[in-house]
Amino acid sequence: MKREVFKAYDVRGLYPEELDPAGALAIGRSLARFLRASSLVVGRDMRASGVPLRDALAAGLRSEGVEVIDIGRVSTPMTYFAVQRLGTSGGAMITASHNPGAYNGIKLCGQAAVPIGLDSGLAAIRDVALGLAGQPAGKPRAGERVEDPRPAYYAALLELFPARPRLRVVIDAGNGMGGEAIEGLLSALPLEVTRMYFEPDGSFPNHEADPLNPENVRDLQREVRARSADLGVAFDGDADRVFFVDEQGERVPADLMTALFATTILEHGLLGARPGSPILYDLRSSRVVAETVTALGSKPVRGRVGHAYMKQRMRETRACFGGELSGHYYFNFPAGYIADDGAAAFMLALQALELGAKPLSALLRPFRRYVQSGELNSRVADVSATLARVRSAYAAGQADELDGLSVSFPDWWFNLRPSNTEPLLRLNVEAPSEREMCAHRDRILALLAPGSAHQP
Repeated sequence: MKREVFKAYDVRGLYPEELDPAGALAIGRSLARFLRASSLVVGRDMRASGVPLRDALAAGLRSEGVEVIDIGRVSTPMTYFAVQRLGTSGGAMITASHNPGAYNGIKLCGQAAVPIGLDSGLAAIRDVALGLAGQPAGKPRAGERVEDPRPAYYAALLELFPARPRLRVVIDAGNGMGGEAIEGLLSALPLEVTRMYFEPDGSFPNHEADPLNPENVRDLQREVRARSADLGVAFDGDADRVFFVDEQGERVPADLMTALFATTILEHGLLGARPGSPILYDLRSSRVVAETVTALGSKPVRGRVGHAYMKQRMRETRACFGGELSGHYYFNFPAGYIADDGAAAFMLALQALELGAKPLSALLRPFRRYVQSGELNSRVADVSATLARVRSAYAAGQADELDGLSVSFPDWWFNLRPSNTEPLLRLNVEAPSEREMCAHRDRILALLAPGSAHQP
């Protein structure tokens, strides 16, 4: 196990070169000590390497006196649900999410599914685990039992989102966990469903399970058009993220879906929303999100990028819902936990279509008021010095450093934030027109570094 597998939000690396069963054993022992746990939920995705990693992690937990509750092959949102429903000290989900099949990893959380990242305990778990690496586990001092969270999970989502539209839907599970994660919902809904790549296969034989990359949504777009479907849905590998395609086969930006979801929630009182209920959005999102929430009499709240930061901000503000540009949609569930859940977002999309009584493209049309650059990555020699240079050049704007550098002007804005793992700066620009956006984008890129390489 290498130190580098401990990322900002989870553990992730190549199997077995960077993360192997011996490393998972040490992480299990360290996690047990950190949480002082009596019981923990353990789930895994469809990757073949998930079985030996699960076995090793469970052995580490049990050797420290922690009861392991095995929930089997599940989506990450099901793990969060099980942690809250079973009242455990936390949980571990063995997954590398959207990463290629050669990778695997572990997502960790405490009570009520509160995520454990580097800033909230993962650094301490890392340091102890690295010290334990290579040491054999002692004899089990606690047992193991099996629980199936699916029936209660499906029942909770069906109760939370009551609309039952009769629609034609195409769903691309990308050979990840999304297909299995929603079968129990599909059997209860009056939908005509075309299933694409529902067979769980950690080698991802058709395309990577990362719908953030437009190339991975091409098959879905073609099928939506060919089937004259009302909606297209694409899940990532562990089904905590989802992207949507409208009835015209166009991929919908996640921030516009956040604006639509906020409208549906606030206008119809879903998720316990009341007048003034906060709605969270990540600071790369279009201004249309904040404008929409404000117009509905509620409070828009900007959040730092990353699921651990977004969930923390939701807890602080008691927001009922949040959306992130990466396709994470966050729910403050009535059961008492906050989670990003692709299946819940799918159900919410059905509510929006039923209650809005229009095609998805028509529901989204009022939100298409601005032009965005998309996220552009630039490799720079000195991240801090480059950020300072850009801030000085745009001193006339309203600036903040919630996540990197955000600068706002009356008619346009940009965010420039550093990567957590590489000497990269990620740029997002929004303006009223294509011409204005391109002009602002190009001026900022020219400031980043002479001759620097830029990529989408």
